Amino acid sequence: MAFQIALNFEDGATRFIDCNPGEKVLDAAYRNKVNLPMDCSDGVCGTCKCRAEQGDYEMGEDYIDDALTAQEAEEGLVLTCQMVPSSDCIIAVPVPSSACKLKPAEHGATLTSVEMVSDSTIIVTMNVDKPEALHFLPGQYVNITVPGAGEHRSYSFSSKPGAAQASFLMRNVPGGLMSGWLADKAEPGAKMQFVGPQGSFFLRGIDRPVVMLAGGTGLAPLLSMLEVLADEGTAQPIHLIYGVTKDGDLVEMDRIEALADRLPTFTWACCVADPDSAQPLKGYVTQHLKDEHLNAGDCDVYLCGPPPMVEAVRTFFTEKGVSPAHFHYEKFASSEPVPA
Repeated sequence: MAFQIALNFEDGATRFIDCNPGEKVLDAAYRNKVNLPMDCSDGVCGTCKCRAEQGDYEMGEDYIDDALTAQEAEEGLVLTCQMVPSSDCIIAVPVPSSACKLKPAEHGATLTSVEMVSDSTIIVTMNVDKPEALHFLPGQYVNITVPGAGEHRSYSFSSKPGAAQASFLMRNVPGGLMSGWLADKAEPGAKMQFVGPQGSFFLRGIDRPVVMLAGGTGLAPLLSMLEVLADEGTAQPIHLIYGVTKDGDLVEMDRIEALADRLPTFTWACCVADPDSAQPLKGYVTQHLKDEHLNAGDCDVYLCGPPPMVEAVRTFFTEKGVSPAHFHYEKFASSEPVPA
């Protein structure tokens, strides 16, 4: 049975390849037409050095210390010309995908529904033309072309990898190009195109308590992560704090509750910044982030929200004197026009 290797490049592009048992990653990449950096392929030069972020593998002894020191190996660095996976793996490649002559992966889909679930949020679902060809890590995003406009906007999956139907939480931007198309022109059956996956914000292995912080539609990638965790299970506590501006901005509450039913170690809370909110928790996510959640810093934090929220959380950690074991975050803002 082949293993799935996710190659996450410096520019955020991700390409998935299959690696046969006993096969070296560099050989598997070339077989999959991915030109990873290399010079010698013999464990001598170190040109193919990357970082294994997740998964099990063997390195053997057929390389020299100048190419990969014992300390580097201990820190998770690998030589892809020597690395033999024994499970699915995620590998960070320290060059942009263009340096490996990779073109962005393109995908087609059919629009199935557009739900204006609040003044600020639109839930969009699509049936993917070739779901078997769409691979992504939970938390990643794609660039979706606005039909007829020749421009794209970036959106994180709220659905889990492997699902035939892709879903997204899209911010309803007044006067926005995608928002306008969805509100005025979109109809079920419309053909959609997107490119990706992209991004270094994705779920890693769960080795300690996890804190998830979502602001508005920043909930989307965390839902994708939670779907995977609910399927796979974990003994570690997972706590989500979901913050919005107004009561009407709260979405996917039933879905979050259903995830809590499937994942016994998962707890969550929502808070609303509006002081006149009907919700019991008011204010910002940092006001409801407790010491028990942070576990004296022995926790992994996943944060997705607008830039002011991200900076506020970083300031909160600094002032509190807490440094999480891992702090993964992604900022989002209204998109500027970008050629598709």
